[in-house]
Amino acid sequence: MMERIMAVFLVVLIPILLMLFALFMERVENRLKTRTVSEADVQQFLDEARPEEVNTLMREGWTRAFDKFRLRRRPRFRRRGAGRAKGAPTVTQSAAPTSDTPDPQA
Repeated sequence: MMERIMAVFLVVLIPILLMLFALFMERVENRLKTRTVSEADVQQFLDEARPEEVNTLMREGWTRAFDKFRLRRRPRFRRRGAGRAKGAPTVTQSAAPTSDTPDPQA
């Protein structure tokens, strides 16, 4: 009688454990997919990384080092109008000639 209960228990338990393992591995795989980087990203990091970013790579791993590298490379927002030449057209002004402006080629 005890062997029969044990056989039923194993028949039920093994598929459940197998399904749980498969779900766990799927979660691990999805996390790994989002953490991968391209060969071009690695090459850019190796060419342009600062010494502190390389030290971060050695101490904390690729993810943290590449996050720091991307943060440094991200363009910073400039003040509105900074770097624009005086009198240069803005979004509200048009650079194209209007009917009020005489055509220099005419």
